[in-house]
Amino acid sequence: MPIGIARLSKLAFDGADLKPLWRGLLDQFVTGEDEVAALMDLATLEQIFGNVAGGIAFQKAALKRRRLFHSPRGEADPALRLLALAAPGDIGVNTPLEFLLEGSDVALDTLYVLPGLDPPAELPACDLAIVAVGESDASRPVLAAIARQTARWPVPMLNDPLRIAMLARDRLPALLAGVSGLYVPATVRVERATLVRLGKDEIEAADVVPDGAFQLIVRPIDSHAGRGLQRLADAEALAAYLAERPERGFFVAPFIDYRSADGLFRKYRIVFIGGKPYACHMAIADQWMIYYLNAGMRENAAKRAEEERFMQRFDDDFAHRHEAALDAIAARIGLDYFAIDCAELDDGRLLLFEADIAMIVHAMDPPEIFPYKGPQMRKVFDAFRALLRDRAGRVS
Repeated sequence: MPIGIARLSKLAFDGADLKPLWRGLLDQFVTGEDEVAALMDLATLEQIFGNVAGGIAFQKAALKRRRLFHSPRGEADPALRLLALAAPGDIGVNTPLEFLLEGSDVALDTLYVLPGLDPPAELPACDLAIVAVGESDASRPVLAAIARQTARWPVPMLNDPLRIAMLARDRLPALLAGVSGLYVPATVRVERATLVRLGKDEIEAADVVPDGAFQLIVRPIDSHAGRGLQRLADAEALAAYLAERPERGFFVAPFIDYRSADGLFRKYRIVFIGGKPYACHMAIADQWMIYYLNAGMRENAAKRAEEERFMQRFDDDFAHRHEAALDAIAARIGLDYFAIDCAELDDGRLLLFEADIAMIVHAMDPPEIFPYKGPQMRKVFDAFRALLRDRAGRVS
């Protein structure tokens, strides 16, 4: 059984020296002692170290040997057995379910569906299943393969793979078009050759993005966690960007200035469980490209106090003010579990950056610094477990 992404991520988050563990796992693989589990943990560690290609290589070697993996379990006699259908790839490809279920009475097994192969006709023993494959070009064949089998599955299935495919950055604006109180900027898939022409001033930004003009937000297709994401002020900046990026395709969107009145940017992560929104975090920074780890939340008591108020008053404040938009998002996306990153515009509308099922939702933050997060995340985890019990037909 692998150590798992949740435990390994927590060790890294806490600053543990993971090199001895890495060497021990390598020895475990060489000696043949649960070599496949060792390979999967090595795949995770390599990516934590920043070696994504190396991590995927370890994972590929593991999946040649086995496709079904058991996650660490909180109880020997689980109340529910959940099967996750996952895709090969980096650690941002699939819903990180271990974080949601760590220490619970739910046993999690993960079956990897490989491109070009349908899931097996008979699923491993489970009470219900969930499609954990996030939307991307690389995962689209896997989602299609899972969709072909859904009518034959003998257990309840969460997260329709065809609906997951609708979360693509260039499809989401149309899916949510016309929702009152919501703004989803147009995002366009653009080939490199077109951007090269734009960088040479041969065409206008409006020829690429509807109602678009510099400044633009550009990112490689299928990039995660801000890799390759840049805000470009003019054609010259675009040309310089392309000189450093080898990718053939990009997503392009207009830059939206979402600063609050105090000049700071605020980004919210909200998870929808059975259609109900829950607060996961609020990041506050003086830069537009916010990730919780670069927002300085740990170092700033005032920011943490504001996040605490956001979480404690979420249902009566944020969720109440944006109730119509959040309800419409839940209804149109139509998934059992997904998350969004969003902000608020000065005109009161909700600004949606992205929606996905693979965003990380965790409780790794130290309680001595973030005492309010533990109770909030327990509320999220309990809601997810309740969703599983409901879909499996169990009485709480």
